[in-house]
Amino acid sequence: MQAPASRSVYIAPSLPAALDALDEGGAAAAPFAGGTWIMRAPIRHEPLKSLYVAIGKIPELRAIKVDADAVEVGAAVTHAALAATLAELAEFDVLTAAASRSANPAIRTMATIGGNLATTAFAAADCVPALLCLDADVEIASRGGPERTSLERFLTMRSTLAPGRLLHRIIVPRRGRRTVHARLPLRQAGDYPTAIVSLAVSLDEAGHVRTARVAVGSVEPVARRWQRLEHALVGHPLNAAKATDAAAELAGEFTGRDSPDVPAWYRVRVLPALVRRAVAALGSGAVGDEHGH
Repeated sequence: MQAPASRSVYIAPSLPAALDALDEGGAAAAPFAGGTWIMRAPIRHEPLKSLYVAIGKIPELRAIKVDADAVEVGAAVTHAALAATLAELAEFDVLTAAASRSANPAIRTMATIGGNLATTAFAAADCVPALLCLDADVEIASRGGPERTSLERFLTMRSTLAPGRLLHRIIVPRRGRRTVHARLPLRQAGDYPTAIVSLAVSLDEAGHVRTARVAVGSVEPVARRWQRLEHALVGHPLNAAKATDAAAELAGEFTGRDSPDVPAWYRVRVLPALVRRAVAALGSGAVGDEHGH
């Protein structure tokens, strides 16, 4: 197809058609799924693209496949659909909580998991740290064929993806683990979190932590793993007080981001409390927001 000169939306009937349109549109084109971020671009004083390729009607991008070894999530799956599908799978509690508590109910029915991962300017995305702690991979589609990479690597390259490449799906391995998502929301800002701690652990027969993955979101511009805290947890029983002490000692490695609503130092200061709540919740089986959500 020929990309039109004026601003327009092309509704792609298939993944190949979407890739063709994005490739031909080049830097002037972008995918459009839920649109919750794009539609607010004028408020952020960001220019719109000349061509948006709507991918929300492509069946394979809206599918969730649950197998014995992995869960595969299409990039156009909404937060609400993801939370509903994973609700009975305890090992994915962290992702269910992230998808079901992000933003507000209206946004969750529109916002997609792919948009959550691909939007570079949205530091408070709940699903990013949740998927980081689950060791997720992503698959990027292009006319040259699919490319699979870790989510950690994708976060470093997403802003430089060449035109014609599209986040296709997220692959999350299934493992015996306990997971939890702790967040401190801002009531005045649509429930966007001040800070997020996502945690996944496996225990040995003695009840000691065998493996741990901790991811922190909303504190810095890009979510990332807290590897030094992971090392501090491994080999010991789950103990909220000791985990809090370790987090307090290590929190200085984060450089908080400033915003009109929250100062940078406060985002870092609340991390030990979120770690305490997360570790305690793995024993009690329940966790909520600091505001009781």
